[in-house]
Amino acid sequence: VERCRRAHHNDLENILPFLFLGAIYSLTGPSLSVARLHFLVFFICRVLHSIAYLLPLQAPARSVAYTVAQIPCISMAVQILISVMAYA
Repeated sequence: VERCRRAHHNDLENILPFLFLGAIYSLTGPSLSVARLHFLVFFICRVLHSIAYLLPLQAPARSVAYTVAQIPCISMAVQILISVMAYA
């Protein structure tokens, strides 16, 4: 039960910021295919991360899933900053 609670807390810590970034990113008018790729990569990696968190998988599985899930977040943040700077 404790492992499940920690996995849920971890998901909340990572998914909520992604939703915020995704909403702002969507307002910048990105390419639909690029946006879908960002969202798909994040979704798949978070599912894999949650599975790795809940099951006793080897250590690198969870770390790799987390790291790859952060790539779309960083990419969206950079693209948001570029869009904002274009108006400055």
